[in-house]
Amino acid sequence: MPVDQVLVEAKKLDAYVAAIFRAIGCDAAEAGRISSHLLGANLAGHDSHGVARVPRYVEWCEAGYVLKGQTAEVVTDGGCFALLDGKFGFGQTVTPQAVDLGIARAQQHGIAVVGLRNAGHIGRVGDYAETAIRAGLISVHFVNVAGSVLVAPFGATDRRFSTAPFSVGVPLPGRPLVLDFATSLVAEGKVMVASNGGKALPPDALIEPDGRLSGDPHTLYGPYEKVGPRDVTKGSGAIRAFGEHKGSGLAFMCEMLGGALTGGGTSGPISERTRIANGMLSFYVSPRHFGTEAEFHASGRAYVDWVLAANRADPDQPVLAPGDKEATTRADRLANGVPLQPDTWEGIRQVARRLGVVEPN
Repeated sequence: MPVDQVLVEAKKLDAYVAAIFRAIGCDAAEAGRISSHLLGANLAGHDSHGVARVPRYVEWCEAGYVLKGQTAEVVTDGGCFALLDGKFGFGQTVTPQAVDLGIARAQQHGIAVVGLRNAGHIGRVGDYAETAIRAGLISVHFVNVAGSVLVAPFGATDRRFSTAPFSVGVPLPGRPLVLDFATSLVAEGKVMVASNGGKALPPDALIEPDGRLSGDPHTLYGPYEKVGPRDVTKGSGAIRAFGEHKGSGLAFMCEMLGGALTGGGTSGPISERTRIANGMLSFYVSPRHFGTEAEFHASGRAYVDWVLAANRADPDQPVLAPGDKEATTRADRLANGVPLQPDTWEGIRQVARRLGVVEPN
């Protein structure tokens, strides 16, 4: 482990973060959901969506941008399809409600399409694909962030997209597959982690207004203190879409499906919005109802094994399937602790001290 990282035992970190959210008025169940979801992102190696988000979540809640104790409202119910409004509740509260409904309807009908709008930051989308996998379902998730413009489309320097995550989960016996990524070259949270002294950004992750490529978080945030909030409105540059026109095109579709279709709004044009919100359109498919479950499992597992048996480009690096890296990281961090950048850890501790939450021993 690098000397500039702090190792925190997963169980202690979970309890510490849960205590912080109880201190701002969340009930124990909601505080636990938020904490376990954020920690789960760290365990999977997605530190950008992990406990580094705690100070920002607290700030949003105290400002009234995210609301405690919300129950998603069913706006449209057509049996195998439904639309829910999260009423700006914590994403870790209202998103599982939408996912649970989608799973139940797919188990009833064989397929379900569920839209969710006006949710607080929903966190690592792969977590919800994993939930569907445990129910034996395939799922596909298109996500946008209404009111958040961070990413420049291919061929541009101006911000137009949110980071627009996309995830697919495939249940195979003993070998589930989880594809989960932002359509931006890096997630905004990775820029935040880098600004806190974490892993450096690729030198072409960001773009300046004059077209110069950058790996400097100041491109996105402008001036900032070493420990403290980051404000994306203070920077003049943008994050780039991954994969040139391909990532840019997928981001476009996340905005169309997760934002425009759900009625929650796209990343722009910016209006009088005082808060951002996630939208998500999810598809759930039951292989059992489809009539090919046995063939799907056998063929899918054989294909995975064949792909992973390909000759390695680097003898020391295995060929990976979607989700393998996360599984390996999870096992390591559960056993050895969660590595945090000192500035990230200090930011969490500052919030805890202000709220009177005692740090775990």
